Amino acid sequence: MTDDTREELIRLLKKFRFAMLTTMTADGKHVAHPLTVQEREFDGDLWFIIAARSSSVENLRSHKEVNVSFSSDSAWVSLTGTAEIVEDRAKLEELWSPAVDAWFESGPSDPNAALLKFTAEGAEYWHNTSGKIVQAIAALTGRRVEGDNATVDL
Repeated sequence: MTDDTREELIRLLKKFRFAMLTTMTADGKHVAHPLTVQEREFDGDLWFIIAARSSSVENLRSHKEVNVSFSSDSAWVSLTGTAEIVEDRAKLEELWSPAVDAWFESGPSDPNAALLKFTAEGAEYWHNTSGKIVQAIAALTGRRVEGDNATVDL
């Protein structure tokens, strides 16, 4: 890993609001769940507000190793690491926003509202460095789109 690849990873992550958290069931099946990133500064951890009574939380009881992935028209990021439920009401209130109210009736005091902390151990990203017009021309002409791919140990 170079400082440049780490900086590029951080730059890409700031573009994403929604993620897919992939957990593993007790019988070994992978299952993906959509979540919203609550903290935008990436220091190796990501925070999510999640329903305490959800299959994701149940899956974490048997397998803490997870994947968090992000996708857009021009960039993709895959993070590997571990996740845990953290009981910290002050942190929950800090991360709470009006958008989260749609999912929990009683605000941050809702007993079903929980914090999920993801700690990244590695990452891989892909992004094309060409604009959308160049992508469209490439698709029509069969030319290759310029892009970047890197693996990052965290």
